[in-house]
Amino acid sequence: MTEKRSGCPINLSLEVIGDKWSLLVIRDMTFGNRRYFRELLTGSEEGIASNILADRLQRLVEAGLITRAPDPHHKQKVIYSLAEPGIQLVPVMAALGSWGRRHLPVSRELSIRAELLERGGPELWERFMDELRELHLGVERPDGAGSVLAELTEAYLAEAARADA
Repeated sequence: MTEKRSGCPINLSLEVIGDKWSLLVIRDMTFGNRRYFRELLTGSEEGIASNILADRLQRLVEAGLITRAPDPHHKQKVIYSLAEPGIQLVPVMAALGSWGRRHLPVSRELSIRAELLERGGPELWERFMDELRELHLGVERPDGAGSVLAELTEAYLAEAARADA
């Protein structure tokens, strides 16, 4: 185990997710439902290098934020899933998105999900985390539970279409 700088919870959290790429990998798994290496590599507009992605995936697995398992549908692929600690980062990402919307020059289409998460508050975050538990951990939700991921994706696609028009 690597020596930690201190026992401060903020320090320890930053040692796990505070580098340039780890939280973006979690973001793409959470909001983009990207579960495969190639999806994570090509789906992020920030342009992560393949060696950096491989390193961050390994670190996130070791830290217990994501899991790695053989893909049951393709023998040569692995599928990454959010573990419970990764899912519980939704409120953190909502807070970061809210802060970024207020203080940084964000684009409308890339900030719409943050706006919806902010407006929806903890009740929406809980529904979203329940949906992520179903997608990544196989925990069933009640019938009729709507898809927060679909709502966020539709809002993003609508804003992206407006920006392209």
